[in-house]
Formats: sequence, C-alpha cells, structure tokens
Amino acid sequence: MENKQTSIEWLTEKLRIEFGFVFSNNILEQAIEMEKQQIIDAHIKGHNAPSSTIKNYEAEQYYNETFKQNGNK
Repeated sequence: MENKQTSIEWLTEKLRIEFGFVFSNNILEQAIEMEKQQIIDAHIKGHNAPSSTIKNYEAEQYYNETFKQNGNK
C-alpha cells in the first residue's frame, strides 16, 4: 500500500518550503499524535466497531500502513 501524507505532515512541509517556517519537534509530534488518534477513532467508528483492544490494534495498523513513513510516527 502506498504511504500517504496526513494533513499535518502536508501543511508543515508546505510551510517549511514556502515560508521557511519550522515547527519545534515537540509541537509537531503533538499535532501528528492528535491527528493519528483522530484517524484511528474515525476508522473504528466507520466500522461500527466497539472500542476494544483488538479494534484499536486494527485501526492503528490501518493508520501505520496508510500514513506512516520513514521517520514519521
């Protein structure tokens, strides 16, 4: 499966390229983690699955396969 960029990753890359703006690693990591949790929650809700350990694992696996790239969390 092809890795995609999350909206946070896309935005920070564009801000860096266009304006030379660089986020602190702490802020960027927090934003990426928040977005990751939103994607996982949406994946679980989209499958009408109860929030169980197995469903959380499957949702996180989906996130990692879809969005995780080298160096990204």
